[in-house]
Amino acid sequence: MTAQNPSSPPPLPERSAAEVARETDARTTTSGYGPGADPDDTGVPRVGGDAGDIGRGFFSALFDLSFRTFITRRLASVFYLVGLIAIGIGFIVYFVSGLIGGISLLWYNVGGGISAIVATLVIVPVLTFLAIILLRFVIEGVVALIAIAENTERTAENTRG
Repeated sequence: MTAQNPSSPPPLPERSAAEVARETDARTTTSGYGPGADPDDTGVPRVGGDAGDIGRGFFSALFDLSFRTFITRRLASVFYLVGLIAIGIGFIVYFVSGLIGGISLLWYNVGGGISAIVATLVIVPVLTFLAIILLRFVIEGVVALIAIAENTERTAENTRG
């Protein structure tokens, strides 16, 4: 490696940016995206097409037997909402049944009834909160894995040819 004079300009690349952009435009991917034609130069394709294509894309991905298209990212919020509803129903059931059980235990064993009521007031909300955190972790983990798979597939497509 040779030492450069600090006052000399840095070396120029072998090809100009315009040449590289023209070459990249010639090698567009199957989606028709060409990074050289991208005005914002972020490398992220712009969304295009008709809004009605969204539903068709979902159903075609749903019945894709080769599993090349992922639908989990589209349904993550639905899974989270359904999970929250299920956790909420479980909270209500366990909370009410714990209180009723503690109150009914008061007739036979006052200390046991009070303990059951206090345990219900403390343990059920804590476990519900932990269940919500666990649900969020699981859904975020699955979405992250699918995002990694999609980005890896996109990288593989862009490095071919």
